[in-house]
Amino acid sequence: MSDIIQLLPDHVANQIAAGEVVQRPASVVKELLENAVDAKAKVISLVIKEAGRMLIQVIDDGLGMSQTDCRMAFERHATSKIRTADDLFNLHSNGFRGEALASIAAVAHVSIKTKQDNQEIGSQLVIHGGHVQSQEPIYTQKGTNIEVKNLFYNIPARRNFLKSNTIETRHIIDVFQRIALTYPHLSFSLTHNDQEIYNLKSANLKKRLVHVFGKQIDEKLIPINESTEIIKISGFVTKPSYAKKKRGEQFFFVNDRYIKSQYLDHAVHLAFENLIPSGEHPSYFLYLEVPPQSIDINIHPTKTEIKFDNEKDLYAILRATIKHSLGQYNAAPILDFNRDSNLDTPYHYQNKSIKAPSIQVDRNFNPFSNQTNVPSKKISSDWESLYIDTKREKEQERIKHIEFEYENVTQHLFDKKEQVYFKTYQLHEKYIVSAIQSGLVLIDQNAAHQRILYEDFLAKITIDGLGSQSLLFPKLIQITAADSALIQEIQSDLESSGFHFTLKKDGKLFADSIPAHIKVEQLGDFVDQLINDLKSDHPNSNISQIDTIAKSMAKSCSIKKGIKLSNKEQEDILNKLFLCKEPNYSPFGKKTYITISTTFVEEEFDS
Repeated sequence: MSDIIQLLPDHVANQIAAGEVVQRPASVVKELLENAVDAKAKVISLVIKEAGRMLIQVIDDGLGMSQTDCRMAFERHATSKIRTADDLFNLHSNGFRGEALASIAAVAHVSIKTKQDNQEIGSQLVIHGGHVQSQEPIYTQKGTNIEVKNLFYNIPARRNFLKSNTIETRHIIDVFQRIALTYPHLSFSLTHNDQEIYNLKSANLKKRLVHVFGKQIDEKLIPINESTEIIKISGFVTKPSYAKKKRGEQFFFVNDRYIKSQYLDHAVHLAFENLIPSGEHPSYFLYLEVPPQSIDINIHPTKTEIKFDNEKDLYAILRATIKHSLGQYNAAPILDFNRDSNLDTPYHYQNKSIKAPSIQVDRNFNPFSNQTNVPSKKISSDWESLYIDTKREKEQERIKHIEFEYENVTQHLFDKKEQVYFKTYQLHEKYIVSAIQSGLVLIDQNAAHQRILYEDFLAKITIDGLGSQSLLFPKLIQITAADSALIQEIQSDLESSGFHFTLKKDGKLFADSIPAHIKVEQLGDFVDQLINDLKSDHPNSNISQIDTIAKSMAKSCSIKKGIKLSNKEQEDILNKLFLCKEPNYSPFGKKTYITISTTFVEEEFDS
C-alpha cells in the first residue's frame, strides 16, 4: 500500500492556521494594533472601511523593520519576541507566536510599507493569499504602514459567516477600546468610512476613560489602589448606584494585557454584594500587575485567557481592596452611617462632672382627696345607671316594633345576577392567570406585551408607517462616540421608523421628533436598549435593522414586571397575545405563556 501522509503546502497550512487567529476583522485589528504597540509607537492610527471587509489599515511611528525583517515577519513562527521556551514565562510584549501576519496574509491582500529611523529608504512588500507578489525599496516615513484588503476573499464560506457591518464594527471598536485603555500614555485614532470616531491624545487613565466613554462617567468613578507582595491593583470601579443590567464595561488588564476571567469577575461582584440589585453588574476598569512567571498566557489562541498560579490569593485581595475603597469613598454604608450630630456632647460640657438630679416628694399629697366629700350613694347610683334602665316599659314597647329582614338579605347575597366574575387574575404583579378548556394558562405580562408591541410596530413601520410627533424642544441624549457610530449606521432606518435626530461629534444626540407611539420619557430607555441590541449577535441582526428597531421599541415600551394591571388591561393582553402570528415567544425568544392541564392538577391532588 502506498504512503498517504504528506506535508501540506505552506499556503494551505497558513489558511488553516488563520482559522484560529483570524476569526473576523476585529481579530486582524487586534494583531496589527498590538504589533504597533510592541514596535514602541507613540501615535497609532486605525482606518477601516465597510467594517473591515474592504480595508483595515494601521499606521504607526514605531521602530519599523529592515528589508529582511519585513519579509521574515510573514513567515510562520518567525518572531523577535522569544528565543527559548523559558521566555514564554517572562513575557513583556503582546504578540510572540509569529503566526499572526502569516495567517492574515493567507486570507487577504496585504501591503506593508516600513522604514527604520537610521535608514534613508524603506521597503514595500505585497502579498496576496500567502503568495509574495513583490518587494521593492520605497520612500516612506519612519514606522510601519500596513493595509489589509478584501479579507477572506479566497475563503467565501468564512466571509459569508461574518455578521452585519454594524456588529462587525462594534467588535472592532471593542478591540480598539481595550488597547486604548491598556496604553493611555499612547495616542490612538479610529476612522471608519472616512468618519473619525476617536481621536485620543496621550493622557492619564481617568482622562482616557472620559474620552472613550464620555464625560458622564467622570462622576461615577471610584479609584482603586492597593499594593502587596504578590499583586498590585489600580484602576477604577463605578459607584453602586450606576450598576447596569447589561454587561459591557467590565475590563481586566494583567501586565498590560486585556484578559477575561470569570473567577476574578466573581470577586468584584462579591465586593458589591448587598449594594446593587440582583441581576445588575458594576462597571470596572482594573489593572493588575503580577510577576510574569506566575501566569501562563499561552493557553488560548486569542491570548485573552490566562492561568494564575495563586488564584485564591488574588481573589481574596481583589475583593477586599474593592470593599475597602467602596467604604472609604462612602459608596458602602459604615457603622456610624445614621449618626445624628445633634446628639454629640457640646464642647463646653465635655469636661464637666455629672450631677445626680434632686428629687422632692410631697408627703401630704392624697390623690383621693377630691372625692372624699362625694356621697357613696350617689356614686353607686351613677354606676348602676350604666347597666340598668329604669324605664323597662318603654324598652319593651320598642322591641315590639322591630322588623327582621333576614330572608330578603339572604336572597340578595345569592342572587346570580349580582355575582362579579373575572376572566383573569394577576399573580404577584408578574403573571396573568386565566382558565382555559384544558386547564390554566399563565402569561408573562412583560414577554407577552413585548410580542404584541413588536408585531404592531413592525407592521406599522413596514406597511402604514408609525407617524412622528415633533418635540417642542429637542431631547438631548448623551451617548459614547462608539455608540454614536452604531446609531449613525442605521440612521436611515431610524428615520423610516419615525425618529429624526442630529448627532454631534461629542456623542450628543438631539431628537427633534419621535414615533407617535413612544413617550418622551421612554426615549432614553429606547436608545439604551437599541444600542445593546445592536451590540449583540442576534441571529436576525444581519437581515434587517428595522426588525432590531421594532424589537428595541417593544422592549422599552412594554409593561414591566411589578406593574399592577386592571382586569380590563389583563384581558386586553390575553386577547391580543393569541391574535399574534407568533404568540408562543417574545421577540427575544422568551416564552410568553405556559399551560397547566386539568389532568396534571387532578393527579397532584390524587397522589
